[in-house]
Amino acid sequence: MIRAAARPIQEILDETASGVRLQSGDAVRLLESRDLAAIGRAAHASTLRLHPEPWRTYNIDRNINYTNICTAVCDFCAFYRGPKHPEGYVLDRGLLLTKIEETVAIGGDQILMQGGLHPTLPLEWYEELLRDIKNRFPQVNVHGFSPPEIHHLTKVSKRPLREVLERLARAGLGSLPGGGGEILVDRVRTAMTRGKVLTDDWLEVHRQWHLLGGKSTATMMFGHIETLAERIEHLDRLRELQDETGGFTAFICWSFQPDNTEMDDIPPAGPFEYLKTQAVARLYLDNFPNIQSSWVTQGREIGQLALLFGANDMGSLMLEENVVSAAGTVHHLTLEQMRSAISELGWIPRRRNVFYELFEDGEDAIQPQRPESAAMLLPIASTSP
Repeated sequence: MIRAAARPIQEILDETASGVRLQSGDAVRLLESRDLAAIGRAAHASTLRLHPEPWRTYNIDRNINYTNICTAVCDFCAFYRGPKHPEGYVLDRGLLLTKIEETVAIGGDQILMQGGLHPTLPLEWYEELLRDIKNRFPQVNVHGFSPPEIHHLTKVSKRPLREVLERLARAGLGSLPGGGGEILVDRVRTAMTRGKVLTDDWLEVHRQWHLLGGKSTATMMFGHIETLAERIEHLDRLRELQDETGGFTAFICWSFQPDNTEMDDIPPAGPFEYLKTQAVARLYLDNFPNIQSSWVTQGREIGQLALLFGANDMGSLMLEENVVSAAGTVHHLTLEQMRSAISELGWIPRRRNVFYELFEDGEDAIQPQRPESAAMLLPIASTSP
């Protein structure tokens, strides 16, 4: 049998640039390619069409993990502890509020609040927590509770999903993170986790939140047991839901961090694979307004370079991070380092909130010298990993 020749990479990229929606087979072909520079240039051009403004954005928040106790068993997670583990905790309410107070003191306007699937905390505990936060810090957005947590709450409370979301929203939940997405393919999910939400239910949490008028983010953790086709299947499920609801504000992908996990025999995906995957995601997710860089897993230099591979946002300054660091990856940035990562590429650094609304503060007046074309820097990333 004679097999059809694979389409040239540039032909796929030119077609995408002309406005033709990237299809799954062609997207897999891009992931199989080693032509990082061409894919990066195409993703950057797509970003410039969506974001011709002279700035790139970041935000200031804190990742607060209110508990590490979890009934799910995830081979890729170094953070969780079983319900009877001596290192399990539920964060003291006073300490949690102090962490928010510290965040507000340096200009933060949001907390990312996630935890494990705690077996006994009732829905009322979460409502009280949200009310305490909003009463004390009404200006702070709670970007909280991943879809696995929300789905777990429906089981603990024996309440319908929509009711759980409505009650959390009334108590003060402002937006929904995309945690626990990993790869949205059930073959992958069942192979490396037990007791955790599967693909359709993960998506349904976002769907119902969007139908209530809420906004959320979407994520992907890649570079473990998934195939390239399954990476694209993940993106396809997100694109379909965004076509339906329009409720996602941003997409963030990062490579699996294997240290201290049950999957530590898997070599980590390097910067080459990270940049290529993010660039393909920018081209495929044509209905997502924003792509965040993942400097938390990649470090400042690659996180900065990601702004030339499809990202228009540096993500969060992230005053505290526990999950990735538990897997042995620790990167820290100061506010000046975050802002300079943007300005060094010729953009104005602008602070935003989770809804991508810009702040008007004094620092935003800084005007960097913009190069003739940021795309001129792309060829430096064309080398192999």
